[in-house]
Amino acid sequence: MEYKANIPIYLQVIEDIKRRIIIGEIKLGEKLPSTRELAVQYTVNPNTAARIYNELEQEGLCFTKRGLGTFVSEDNALIDSLKKELSEEIIDTFIERMGRLGFSVKDTISLLNDYNNN
Repeated sequence: MEYKANIPIYLQVIEDIKRRIIIGEIKLGEKLPSTRELAVQYTVNPNTAARIYNELEQEGLCFTKRGLGTFVSEDNALIDSLKKELSEEIIDTFIERMGRLGFSVKDTISLLNDYNNN
């Protein structure tokens, strides 16, 4: 994974894990890599990997079973909510950037419709 300098690495890894859950690359209820394995996989410090899992647990996206590891939540509603939240963030950013180019929301929708029809 290539990291952006202006965003904390742990947040970038969290976003990647969320994306992978949403697209089904990581399945609901699936056991996640150990903290050490996650650190190696993303080339981060083990303390950063632990922080990533703590953040995901606080959001309810995963849970830890002592002695067994960390698992993805099996709550479909939570995953649907996450998908909606992330899609809204993408749309907000897109609309904002189009606005900076001088396009209204209506113009942007028209451009998207034209793009989709080509």
